[in-house]
Amino acid sequence: MNMALDIEEFSKFIAENKGKRKFKQTVELAINFKGIDFTKQDNRINMEVILPNGKGKTAKVAVFSSDRNLSEDAKKNGIDVIDGAEIDAISKDPARLSSLLSYELVAQPALMPSIARSMGQFLGPRNKMPRPLVGNINLASMSTELNKRITLRNRGKNLPTLHCIVGNEDMDAAKIYENVKEVISSVSKKVGNSRVRSAYVKLTMSKPIKVA
Repeated sequence: MNMALDIEEFSKFIAENKGKRKFKQTVELAINFKGIDFTKQDNRINMEVILPNGKGKTAKVAVFSSDRNLSEDAKKNGIDVIDGAEIDAISKDPARLSSLLSYELVAQPALMPSIARSMGQFLGPRNKMPRPLVGNINLASMSTELNKRITLRNRGKNLPTLHCIVGNEDMDAAKIYENVKEVISSVSKKVGNSRVRSAYVKLTMSKPIKVA
């Protein structure tokens, strides 16, 4: 799907709406669909996209690990380690459980069943279940990628709309524009160009503008 708004117009929109709040506004993208029956499970969107320029913020990464080598490697790369033996205790501590939401989470595969059993009801609905570390993982590059990755999911089975974050107001407008193009392109490839009705961008507290 082609962009309906060029980079100059997009940059002007961002400039006109940034810096007007006491907090840092995110830049959000909404994609509207047509001709897709989202009441059917097979038609619902559940995909990941790597934003070429990231989300404008860097979240800390934490790994669930009971493996000494993995834990040591994680610490060397600035990744927090959550001891696998603590999973059950954390699941019963509301404060510690809530603290996990500030991280991008990954886990030693052997611990995934325990995490799902103890924390799945809390982390799952918040889209924060950890990703299993499969194969030979470079933790440094993985950490960088996690901070660029977004998950796209329908909010409801009857809503023909998809929402996601594509940056924040402190980012260069051209970089946000590239992120928007990447998401729209990826979604269009998934569902087909003819099924994407339109796309709009807005800052947290701004009015939306049509970009595609």
